[in-house]
Amino acid sequence: MRLFLFLLAGVAYAAPCTTIASCSEWVALGGSSRSLVYRTYSLDVRNDAVVRALVVVHGAGRDADNYFRSSVAAAFLAGALDDTIVVSPRFASNDNSGCRDTLAANEVNWPCNGDSWRSGGVSRNDDKLTSFDFADEILRKLARKEVFPNLKLIVVAGHSAGGQFVTRYEMANQVHDQLGVPVRYVIANPSAYAYLDNMRPGPSAYAVTAAAPGYIPASGQPTPFLPFGDSRNCTTYDRWPYGLQNRTGYTVKLTDDQLRKQLAARPATYLLGELDILPLGGFDSSCPAMAQGPTRLARGQAFHRYVTEKFGASHQVTIVPLCGHNARCMFTAEVALPILFPKPENIR
Repeated sequence: MRLFLFLLAGVAYAAPCTTIASCSEWVALGGSSRSLVYRTYSLDVRNDAVVRALVVVHGAGRDADNYFRSSVAAAFLAGALDDTIVVSPRFASNDNSGCRDTLAANEVNWPCNGDSWRSGGVSRNDDKLTSFDFADEILRKLARKEVFPNLKLIVVAGHSAGGQFVTRYEMANQVHDQLGVPVRYVIANPSAYAYLDNMRPGPSAYAVTAAAPGYIPASGQPTPFLPFGDSRNCTTYDRWPYGLQNRTGYTVKLTDDQLRKQLAARPATYLLGELDILPLGGFDSSCPAMAQGPTRLARGQAFHRYVTEKFGASHQVTIVPLCGHNARCMFTAEVALPILFPKPENIR
């Protein structure tokens, strides 16, 4: 009997996996389709020690393994490695052009461009699946009481293109209120957001220091947000994923009003690098993105102000000192740790 209890405890309180080669598993997505995740604990073995989950979405490079390493480092610094399951999904893509990931048998090939994996786009090899469906399945697995009975919170975080994924997933997903576990969203340094109407920010919507180097503000205090004034030349400014028009994929089944209400109602923190003011790291300089501000920092500050002032969202913004467009710097920063790994007593 004692031996049985010892073995049971070994399963329930297993040590976290931190070696990349042994930290991956496949998530089944219906039929024979599957996608890979890196994780510190199995998604299917009972674990009584876990009180929080951190799901971290990679950037445009689709380097889930590197994001997993950074997230494990952050968990260690927060003293949360033993009671947190860290999950880093891989949105693998091979379009024989810009994205050339090697795909395993039956691995889902997520779209790399257009309405891509960043915005709930439809799989290239299974038209019944979208990238948001993959995230839904991860959250459903985490919320199972028979596997993680003491889980108190799920944090979904993403940096750069992963930040784009998270802000759109926050407004669109249909599992948020069904899991029985609170979910928070952390949006770090995305290049663009999905605006909820035709309003776009002017220079007074963000701090002067958030603009590009050498920027000199105009005199006066113009209105922070105005109807976009160059729609004749920038015809795609309000199309998904920059706005709500012409949506496809996961979000097509939702109304504009649903997306607005869900975005405003769900808890989110914008984690913005103080130095992310240069057009580096895949910066989106297209006209619909530039309509949202000159830099990632400016765009983040403006969008936070937009959703809080215009739509009543209770979202938070945290500026990360001395960080530019770097996920490791952002997620391991002292100010980020309590956002990614809140103490159990602070979880409501």
